[in-house]
Amino acid sequence: MKNDIQSVLFSQEELEAIVKRLGAQISEDYKGKNLLLVSILKGSIVFMSDLMRSITLPCRIDFMAVSSYGSGINSSGNVKIIKDLDISLEGYDLLIVEDILDSGRTLSSLMEILSTRKPKSIEICTLFDKPERREADVYAKYIGACVPDAFIVGYGLDYDEKYRNLPYVGILKPEVYEK
Repeated sequence: MKNDIQSVLFSQEELEAIVKRLGAQISEDYKGKNLLLVSILKGSIVFMSDLMRSITLPCRIDFMAVSSYGSGINSSGNVKIIKDLDISLEGYDLLIVEDILDSGRTLSSLMEILSTRKPKSIEICTLFDKPERREADVYAKYIGACVPDAFIVGYGLDYDEKYRNLPYVGILKPEVYEK
């Protein structure tokens, strides 16, 4: 697996620092609110598990699985809900936890769907942002780091369900996905 990585973008220690910074900011901003973290599976699961432990106030969690990629590297734009939320959003300050905000098409569609469920508020927390690839008018309030327009893997991010378990984030060699 390591031979498939072109370069390391974020070490395990750098990721820990990003998560602590975001957790502290979210803890401050959501004091006195009814926080619900919603992890978008599968990519954000590692980030979500670390983030929720760095938040110092009561919060609930839930999970959604949506797909617009399949096994490719570009979003199809067709969002399919594979696993929906288990609880009602009414009365919650919803924070969508995502691994990467790329074109924004998936999150834009998801925000439309979730806003009809009447949460008190809805925001996005993304570990990584690729603003130069944005196609939809969607922005995250909480951003771990901006990343270059490269295919990155590790710390939950995958290519064809591989590399999620890497403890760092690296750029995948193009020959791996340009077959």
